[in-house]
Amino acid sequence: AAAMEAAAVPDGQYTAVVYGLIGGGRCGEAVSLLSRELQKSCRSRGGLSLLGYCHYQLQDFAAAAECYEQLVALHPELDAYRLYQAQALYKAGLYAEALRTASPLLDLPAYQGRALRLQAAIHYAQGDLPAAKSLVEEALATAADGGPGAAEDPSERADAEIILGCLLYRQGRHEEASGKFVGAMQVLGYCPELSYNMALCCYAAKQYAPALKHISDIIERGIHQHPELSVGMTTEGIDVRSVGNTLLLHRTALVEAFNLKAAIEYQLRNLKAAQEALTDMPPRAEEELDPVTLHNQALMNMDNQPTEGFEKLQFLLLQNPCPPETFGNLLLLYCKHQYYDLAADVLAENAHLTYKLLTPYLYNFLDAIITCQTAPEEAFHKLDDSAGTLTEQLRKLTKQVQEARQNWDDEAVKKAVNEYDETLDKYVPVLMAQAKIYWDMKNYTMVEKIFRKSVEFCNEHEVWKLNVAHVLFMQENKYKEAISFYEPIVKKHYDNILHVSAIVLANLCVSYILTSQNEDAEELMRKIEKGEEQLSYNNPDKNIYHLCIVNLVIGTLYCVKGNYDFGISRVIKSLEPYNKKLSTDTWYYAKRCFLSLLENMSKHMIMLRDSVIQECVQFLKQCELYGRNIPAVIEQPLEEKRMHSGKNTVTYEARLLRALMYKIIGWTA
Repeated sequence: AAAMEAAAVPDGQYTAVVYGLIGGGRCGEAVSLLSRELQKSCRSRGGLSLLGYCHYQLQDFAAAAECYEQLVALHPELDAYRLYQAQALYKAGLYAEALRTASPLLDLPAYQGRALRLQAAIHYAQGDLPAAKSLVEEALATAADGGPGAAEDPSERADAEIILGCLLYRQGRHEEASGKFVGAMQVLGYCPELSYNMALCCYAAKQYAPALKHISDIIERGIHQHPELSVGMTTEGIDVRSVGNTLLLHRTALVEAFNLKAAIEYQLRNLKAAQEALTDMPPRAEEELDPVTLHNQALMNMDNQPTEGFEKLQFLLLQNPCPPETFGNLLLLYCKHQYYDLAADVLAENAHLTYKLLTPYLYNFLDAIITCQTAPEEAFHKLDDSAGTLTEQLRKLTKQVQEARQNWDDEAVKKAVNEYDETLDKYVPVLMAQAKIYWDMKNYTMVEKIFRKSVEFCNEHEVWKLNVAHVLFMQENKYKEAISFYEPIVKKHYDNILHVSAIVLANLCVSYILTSQNEDAEELMRKIEKGEEQLSYNNPDKNIYHLCIVNLVIGTLYCVKGNYDFGISRVIKSLEPYNKKLSTDTWYYAKRCFLSLLENMSKHMIMLRDSVIQECVQFLKQCELYGRNIPAVIEQPLEEKRMHSGKNTVTYEARLLRALMYKIIGWTA
C-alpha cells in the first residue's frame, strides 16, 4: 500500500505531498514515502530531516536518533541536528549516549542553555538529583547573568524552572514544586503537562480534591480540542481503533491524567471508578501501552484477572525503565496470594533493586512474611522489632501533635497528624502479620493479647476493630464482647447495610443468637432482606449473597452443634432461588455442612428423618441442574497443574455428594 501511494505521487509534487501528510498528522504514511525516497538518495538532507521529525512525532525515538546521527555526520557544521539527536536519545532512554552527544553543545553560546537543561533532565531521569540540580542552577545563573549563553526567550527560563520544580517534587517539597509549575504556566500559558505536574504534587500531598480538579481540566480540554482521540469510548462499549502513541497524545497529557485519576480512586477504595478511569483513556493496542498504564491495569484488575495481572507485573520488571512501584507491588501480591517461594526468588534475583526501590520498612516486612513460612518464631521477632520502632515513632508524633495544639500552630498540627496517620498505616499491617502467626495456630487468646497491646494507637482503626471482633468471636465464649465491636461497624453503614461484608453480618447474627438476643438477629436479617429487595428492584440482574451467607453461617452453626435437622434445612432454604444464590462462595459453605452430615451418618452418630434425607437429595439435584457453569473452587492464578474443567463445577461435586448419600443410606435402585 505504501509503494502504491509512493508511485502515485506526481512529478514535482513530492515535497508538497510529504508536507501535506505531515500537516494532516499522517506521519506514518510520510515515513513510508520518505523511506522509499531515501533508498534512492540516502544522503538527502531534507529527506533525513523530515524522516527524523516524523519518527519523533510517532515517538519512535530510536529511529529519530539514527536519522539525526546521519545528519550530524553529513553536516557537522549544523549544531541543531546534534541537539535533536541528543533529545531523541534521551527520549529513547539511551541516557549515556545522550549525555555524550549533548556535551559539545555546552561550549556553544547559542545552545548552552538548552544543552544544560537537557543534561539536567537526563541526570534527573537517571536518579542523579544532585547533578541535575547543579546543571539547572547553572542554566538559571547563565540566564540571569545575561551572558552569551543567556536565554533570550522567557520560555527557556520557564523550562529550567520546570526542571527545578521536578527536583523539588522528588525531594518531597510538593508545595514549592507546585509553585514553580504555576510560575512556568504564567509564562507559557495553559499547558496540560504542567497541569498534570500540579495534580501530581497535590496527589503526593494527599490533597485529592484539587488534584482531581486539575485532572478534570486536562480531560475536558482534551475531549473538546481533540475529539479524534476517542476519550471514554471504550468504557461505553464502543469498538474503536487504536489512536497510537503519537506526540499529540503525549502533549494532551490525557494518558497521564487518567492514570493519576485511577490511582486516586484506588487510594479512596473506589475500585470501579479506578477501573473506569483506565478504560476512559484514549484507546491503544496492548503492545502500545506505556509501562504506567500496564502497571495500573495489572493492579486494579487483580481481583478479577490475577493471572494476567501477574504476567504484566513480571513483564514490567524485566523492562528498563519500569515504574518503581512494580517491584514492591509484585512482591506484596505474591505474598497476598501465598506464593512465598516466588516472592523469595524475585527478591534474590533482583538484589540490586532491593535497596533502590524498597524502603527499609517494606523490605523488613516482606522478609518477615517470607521467613514466617519456615520459621514463624523468628518471623515474629522480626515483626516485633519493626512494631517497636513504629510504636516509638507514633508516641513521638502524638507528643508533637499535642505540643502543636498547645502552641495553636495549625500547620504543624496538620503535618504531625498526617505523619501519624502514615506511620499508623505502616504499623497496622505489621501488627496483623504478627497476629496471623498465632491465628494460623488457632491460638486466639494470644491473638487477642497482641491486639490489646496495640489499643493505645489502634482503637479507632477500622481494620483493627474488625479483627478484634473476629478473634473474640472465634473464642466461642466472648460473643458479647464480639457484639460490642461488630455493632458499631454495622451501625455505621446501617442505611446502606449491603456495604458491610456478609461475613460480618453473619457473625453478628450468630453472636446475637448465642447470647439469646434473637429479636436483634431477626431485625438485622429483615434489614438485610429489605436492602437486597431494594437493590434487586434497581438492578434485577445483579446477584446479591448477603442474606444467603448469613443463613448459611447460621445453618452451619446449628450443624456444628449437632442439630442437623434444622441446620441443613436452613442451608437448603438459604440457596433458593438457585439461579440467583448458587455461587462458588455459597456452595463452599453448603458443601461443608453436607460433608459433615455424611461423615456423622457414616459413623452412625446421627439419624435423620426420611423427609430431611429427601430434602437433601432434591437440593443436590437442583445444585446439579444450576451448577454446570459455576466453578466449585477458584483456582490459584499461577498454578501449573490445572483441575479438570469437568470436575471443577458445582454440578460434579453435587453429584458426588448425592452418590455418597445414596451409598450411606443403602439406596440401591
